[in-house]
Amino acid sequence: MGERIYDVIVIGGGPSGLTSGIYGGRAKLDVLIIDKDDFGGQIKLTDEVVNYPGINSIKGKEIVEMMKKQTQKFGVSFVHDEVIKLELDGDIKKVITKLGEYKGLSIIIASGITHKKLNFIGEDEFLGKGVSYCAICDGEFFKDKDIFVVGAGFVAAEESIFLTRYGKKVHILAREPEFTCAKTIADKVLKNPKIEVKFNTEIISAEGDNLLRKIKMKNNVTGEITEVVSENNENIGLFIFIGFVPQTDIYKGIIELTEEGYIKTNEYMETNVERVYAVGDIRPKELRQLVTAVSDGGTAISRIEKYIFELRNKLNLPKVEREDDDLEENGILDNNMKKQIVELTKRFKTSLNLVMVKGEDLEKSRALEELLRELSSLTEKIKVFVYERSSPEINEKFLLERLPAVFILNKDNEYSRIKYSTIPLEHELNSFMQALYNIAGPGDEVKEELLERIDKIEKKINVQIGVSLKCTRCPDTVQATQFIVSRNKNVSVEIIDVLTHKEFKKKHDIVGVPAIVVNEKNIYFGQMSLEEMIEILEKQ
Repeated sequence: MGERIYDVIVIGGGPSGLTSGIYGGRAKLDVLIIDKDDFGGQIKLTDEVVNYPGINSIKGKEIVEMMKKQTQKFGVSFVHDEVIKLELDGDIKKVITKLGEYKGLSIIIASGITHKKLNFIGEDEFLGKGVSYCAICDGEFFKDKDIFVVGAGFVAAEESIFLTRYGKKVHILAREPEFTCAKTIADKVLKNPKIEVKFNTEIISAEGDNLLRKIKMKNNVTGEITEVVSENNENIGLFIFIGFVPQTDIYKGIIELTEEGYIKTNEYMETNVERVYAVGDIRPKELRQLVTAVSDGGTAISRIEKYIFELRNKLNLPKVEREDDDLEENGILDNNMKKQIVELTKRFKTSLNLVMVKGEDLEKSRALEELLRELSSLTEKIKVFVYERSSPEINEKFLLERLPAVFILNKDNEYSRIKYSTIPLEHELNSFMQALYNIAGPGDEVKEELLERIDKIEKKINVQIGVSLKCTRCPDTVQATQFIVSRNKNVSVEIIDVLTHKEFKKKHDIVGVPAIVVNEKNIYFGQMSLEEMIEILEKQ
């Protein structure tokens, strides 16, 4: 990354962040957008957008792709990485990520919000066993089963409509006497023959065995308590959409927040820290919609462009000339991702090998091979070797079930104990590249106390992580486990696409991801940090 100093660094790639990129790029500013997930934010999970001016109807994912292409057109840079720290003193701000450090003259925070928990009995216990906060991640696990949705707002209404494509019946439980969203979508829900709505209803508890099978609810007007038990001992899906909380933990103590945790701004999106802005859902506002998100992004840039060129001259910083693309616009990866991979692999201390073993599914085998060869074409640090399952040289070396798969080998051609039984695209591409970075070195920077705990794990432990490529919560768990494996030779990990390998899903009764299976017997669900994964392995 050198000493490049950006005019603007945007943290978060949702609509407000992307709009900052569009307006900044068009104003000839040097803009970098950093997002730990796939770009798009919450709107990408929206099945249908019908209230954006000038567009009658469009899927959330489609409008995000249009915005991203528009941003790329104006020369904005993109990085898939997680911000872990900010240093905001002085003229040049620093953004420290898991994989490096970036410098900028101004910062726009657009890191958004995440789903709020309801805190009823059994909510934590059955997370990943029936309880979920993401319809697009987990809806498919409840095909032809009863699905319950808690909430009365826009998200609850819209996600209920989305879930009708899977469930035999969707039951909405709303503690309010009516929907709190726009009447148009409320009417759409009420007219849907696959949706049943219970107003004035609050959930008391979720119960079951290894899976959710019973829900207890209460009418908050009459006090009547009702139990719903699954038919034929089937499991039940329970999706919680009751609001959001801001993702502002790393900003506490350095930027002024409201009591609820949102970043305080003025009408120009300015925070209490000079040249640091907050846009989108992370700031207090009456209306949290796509139209207000893009307005925030444009407003922040309009403020920045008034002084940024003068500041650059004052600091004797040369204007950064954008580099022309010398990468071909073809293949699976877009040019921004190719550039990021090229820059990341330049930092590898050693080269490594990827061994792919083909499976019976020829289409998936071709897709995986195409991706790996494309990665190899970008750098001399990655070499790819492809084998048939019957090849004698790999038959005894690797566990040849759940194919096609890719095995990561270190500089000495030793198996690193990291296996991907999936095509690492979408949310898992960043996890895959981070695995390579940790194996090739220098690897993530982690607190010494956590490293010591990792090194003390003495038992042989095999971890299998069930994921889906649409899962937004899976990468944190995968990346944490991979880091442990890169440090400790007693631990191994396999990342498994549960929608492809249904026998694994059935064996462990997986109805939500990420699903963490340890030594084929102990199973855990939900997004895990590095410390949480260490705790799990220490208990084995």
